[in-house]
Amino acid sequence: MSGGGGGQEHEPRLVAVREASIRLGQLLKLADLVDAGSDAKALLAEGDVRVNGEVETRRGRQLVRGDVVTVDLPAGPNSVQVD
Repeated sequence: MSGGGGGQEHEPRLVAVREASIRLGQLLKLADLVDAGSDAKALLAEGDVRVNGEVETRRGRQLVRGDVVTVDLPAGPNSVQVD
């Protein structure tokens, strides 16, 4: 089992939110993809965050159920879906 399947897509991890929507920066923290808001800001500024496949740079972007957020981390891409 050697991970890293090239262009292989993995199912995003579901992240439950209590409200009808959540801001992108909040979701990144809730999903443990970043430790602090400043980390989220840096990832967004570098273009390392995609929402539904499109690069997103706004930490305040409102996300709703079904939105998929992918973050390019040093360990590889990590995807979560708002649930």
